[in-house]
Amino acid sequence: MKHQRLVIMIEISLMAALSIILSYVQFGALWAMGGSISLIMIPIFVIAFRRGWKAGALTGFIVGLLQLFTGATIVHPVQLVLEYPVAYTVLGTAGLFVTSRSFAKGVPYVSIVIGVLAAALLRFIDHFASGVIWFGAYAGDMPVVLYSAVYNASYLIPEVLITIVIIVLLAKYSPAFFRAPKTL
Repeated sequence: MKHQRLVIMIEISLMAALSIILSYVQFGALWAMGGSISLIMIPIFVIAFRRGWKAGALTGFIVGLLQLFTGATIVHPVQLVLEYPVAYTVLGTAGLFVTSRSFAKGVPYVSIVIGVLAAALLRFIDHFASGVIWFGAYAGDMPVVLYSAVYNASYLIPEVLITIVIIVLLAKYSPAFFRAPKTL
């Protein structure tokens, strides 16, 4: 049992590190105040599907903390918590829709898409709320709620679509990658 826990902790660490590395693979830089399209979510979803929502949430939490040290935009302590640890922790909930056992009978494409969309929606809600509360000054004449929704959707929707495509391709061509090994 201790060996299995160690393996899971190592996998979580590797996926968190890979998320940070992939956060530097960015597409476009049109957004002020931290928004960007990157590949950061992919390893979090992989570990959530492979090891479950708890491992996914822990990986996301670690990624959020690491993001604080690699260029976070901080305007308030509560915003710091919402936009980094919480925003990435909620991505682990994708593991509620797909588990390692789901891959035993084939690739659960629909469940993968639903899991990614549901978790990304939680991340959007988190960033949206933060945008309404702390970044409303950038809205100009636009209503703050609309500004926050448009701003956050403008980078999260493309990021989610790219993530879905990559996760589905990974699952299609290497479903064993999502199957956790049997306990020793």
